[in-house]
Amino acid sequence: MKNLKSNKRKIHRKVAAISSIPLLITLISGTIYSFLQPLGVDAFWLIKWHTGNFGIINLQPFYSIFLGIASIISVISGIRLLQKNS
Repeated sequence: MKNLKSNKRKIHRKVAAISSIPLLITLISGTIYSFLQPLGVDAFWLIKWHTGNFGIINLQPFYSIFLGIASIISVISGIRLLQKNS
């Protein structure tokens, strides 16, 4: 039982670590863009980062899908860790 809980924690840590960087990039770029837009600053490159286009590497076709799936897995695994019977 304790080993199963330990494995769940390991999986949750790995998923959270993998998904944290793109989630932070999306969060920060969207926030900064929304602050700059009313000031009249056109920082279109922030929207490109926000959607997964990093210049040389363009992840736009599956960036939002990855973020969504990683977020769902993180939430589900986090909730499962909080359950008392698991």
